[in-house]
Amino acid sequence: MPRARVKPEVMSPVGGWPQLRAAVEAGADAVFFGVEGFHARAKVGFTNEELPDLMRALHERGVLGFVTFNILVFDRELRGAERQLIHLAESGVDAIIVQDHGVARLAHEICPDLPIHGSTQMSITSAEGAELARRFGASRVVLGRELSLRDIGRIAAATDMELETFVHGALCVSYSGQCFSSEAWGGRSANRGQCAQACRLPYEMLVDGVHRDLGDARYLLSPGDLYALHQVPDLVNLGVNCLKIEGRYKDADFVALTTAAYRKAVDEAWAGLPLSVTPGEERDLEQVYSRGLGPHFISGTNHQGVVRGRAPRHRGVRVGTVRGTTERGVLVELSEEVKPGDGLVFDPANWRTPEGREEGGFLYGLWQRGRQVEAVRPGETAELRFGRGAVDPSRVRVGDPVWRTHDPTLGTRVRPLLEAHDPIHTRPVTAHFRGHVGEVPALTLTDEGGRSVTVTLEGPLQPARNRAVDEAGLREQLGKLGGTGYHLAGLSADLSGPGFLPVSALNALRREAVEGLTALRGQAPERRITPRLDEVLREVAPQLSAHAPQPRLHVLVRTPEQLDAALAERPDSITLDYLELYGLKPSVERVRDAGIPVRVASPRILKPTEQNLQKFLLSLNADILVRSGGLLEGLQEAPNLPTLTGDFSLNAANVLTTRALLDLGLNRVTPTHDLNARQVTELAALVGPGRLEVIAYQHLPVFHTEHCVFCRFLSQGTDYTNCGHPCESHRVALRDERGVAHPVMADVGCRNTVFEGRPQVAGAHLTTWLDSGLRDFRLEFVHETPEGVREVIRAHRAFLMGELSAPALAARLQALSDQGTTEGSLFVPEGFDRLPALPVL
Repeated sequence: MPRARVKPEVMSPVGGWPQLRAAVEAGADAVFFGVEGFHARAKVGFTNEELPDLMRALHERGVLGFVTFNILVFDRELRGAERQLIHLAESGVDAIIVQDHGVARLAHEICPDLPIHGSTQMSITSAEGAELARRFGASRVVLGRELSLRDIGRIAAATDMELETFVHGALCVSYSGQCFSSEAWGGRSANRGQCAQACRLPYEMLVDGVHRDLGDARYLLSPGDLYALHQVPDLVNLGVNCLKIEGRYKDADFVALTTAAYRKAVDEAWAGLPLSVTPGEERDLEQVYSRGLGPHFISGTNHQGVVRGRAPRHRGVRVGTVRGTTERGVLVELSEEVKPGDGLVFDPANWRTPEGREEGGFLYGLWQRGRQVEAVRPGETAELRFGRGAVDPSRVRVGDPVWRTHDPTLGTRVRPLLEAHDPIHTRPVTAHFRGHVGEVPALTLTDEGGRSVTVTLEGPLQPARNRAVDEAGLREQLGKLGGTGYHLAGLSADLSGPGFLPVSALNALRREAVEGLTALRGQAPERRITPRLDEVLREVAPQLSAHAPQPRLHVLVRTPEQLDAALAERPDSITLDYLELYGLKPSVERVRDAGIPVRVASPRILKPTEQNLQKFLLSLNADILVRSGGLLEGLQEAPNLPTLTGDFSLNAANVLTTRALLDLGLNRVTPTHDLNARQVTELAALVGPGRLEVIAYQHLPVFHTEHCVFCRFLSQGTDYTNCGHPCESHRVALRDERGVAHPVMADVGCRNTVFEGRPQVAGAHLTTWLDSGLRDFRLEFVHETPEGVREVIRAHRAFLMGELSAPALAARLQALSDQGTTEGSLFVPEGFDRLPALPVL
């Protein structure tokens, strides 16, 4: 059955009251924001005390308010999370946007009337992923930003779930919910609203161990910003329910301009009109904030275009190119008009200049042929002068691009939306007037949501002596809705007999009806709310075994050479995580012939065109390490399933999510990398240690990205069809400013994973884990040599057999790595125990 075509909501980001007002006046249908903790933009948002009034104000203006609850929630926070969910439901929020599957289910049980939207942090890239979110109570999902229009169309045709997609704003280089760089390098989890933006830092590229000169493309992982205004008609036709603008850290100017642009585009597309955006309006969108606007993934994969790599910051509009310098200024060939007061920056082509320093400042004046001029036409060259000492001409070079990062006139174009005394964007109401002579006259106002208010006068309608009430007069007076937030969209009248009604009385009816309707719209909905956490915890209490098995070592390898080494050491199982699928079947048979249990690792992301991978994985007759939520959902109906283990990428951060995943047929679950070692121990007590498989040695997968650095920098191609597959013949690493080289590997879908260059070792915590009953330990390898694989396996086996102490294990692993080792995400910070642990019920 074809998906119903709907007019999509325009949803705007709100970080505070100025942004909220800007969004409302610019025509947002919905806004999203955070409230005190439990959301992914920790530095902005509103207080719990503000929320009821905020929601009332939004509803009075006909705008929906969606609250972000889009972080992973730890066990020690579940009671606080329940209290907050109850407060959100009571305050009348229209939906919560949730990442954590267990929290989504808890919210649905606490308040079945509170809509739940699956966050983009759920890494939803297929209809199966959307259906998994439905299992946990979601009625809408926010799709991954890496999907093309074709992908979105396939998903829309395969599910009736409401779909929301981003159309504007910053792009993360990593799939949302699959980035652990902040956790690995600073103890600040991106899944907890503490992203350190390591993707915006410079890196050097090492190809087969040799530095590759990439010119000015130093910011290898910093993508441009999304701009899909021209794709709005396609998204409308696909039946997408909501178009979302990213930017809760952006100012009110950004919110106003982007909201107004997408409001107009949606209205035009819905009416079947062509897009009418002007070059000036597009320039304003670029000026207000841009790292380089483009449709990027939504228009299809082009790895040459997503990451330019020259700069990680706002650039605005390019206005010219440096042609030389003078004693007092810089000669620039202009491509756009500039004027005194513009903020300009010179984008250095030579990146050997001191990092963090860019020449630029506010333009003081323009000179041509020795005299000051007011304006210069595009295509001409002018001398740009700045305040004394603002620009060092010796650090500006011929060929450098010149950008306008600030346009003071932009404020005058935005100010009407930001400083309006009366509402600008109004909502439609219809009016019905009943006027029968001898009866009390009544006015009914009805809004677009079907809410109605009827008001009457005290006395009956009197016969008219001169001019009688008629529909034209009613339309004139009832249409005077200025300053109210409404406009009259329709009028019907039921008149009997020529009646007389003073204009003052009709105006009083209108004012009373407007006030009543506004008050009705602002009321919080009545909802069924019941605390449920204690009961849910009793339902998921672990079944503990009295017999603790011997510790088991599970080894994950990524190359046939590593497999040879693993087979020689005979671990308790071997997992194959190969780039090339065709090499899997013979390797599976080799492991099976050796009498060792074998698993194959699934990709972390599956798009609509990649669902055949499920059939292929099942055809191997091997156990599966499940990394994709969409795959887990797809396997629910498959017959004769092998043993399934859920990996870290399913983001099990608490007992509720872990238990729910286990109930979907998983034998064991590997906790998310957002948990430190102590939290892993506590989770083991809550779900049963036999249901967890923990990683004792690995290179933490810090970025998992659709963008392919192999294709971008080692080929002229745009995607896998024409890149020549350099990933199959070269080893690539990205070296950071500390000198650590981080390996990059591609998976079967050409997605790249950047791994922490230093092995993350759990040696300091293994004794505690063993004491807690944990018995399944995994060792994962990336670029280790076969001999390195053997030595790491032997060291851990010696520790588990009591032949090697924890300090000796740490020393041996340190000696094996030429870049050292790290405790990484397992580090337990000081003061961790401030929140009480969740008791085992």
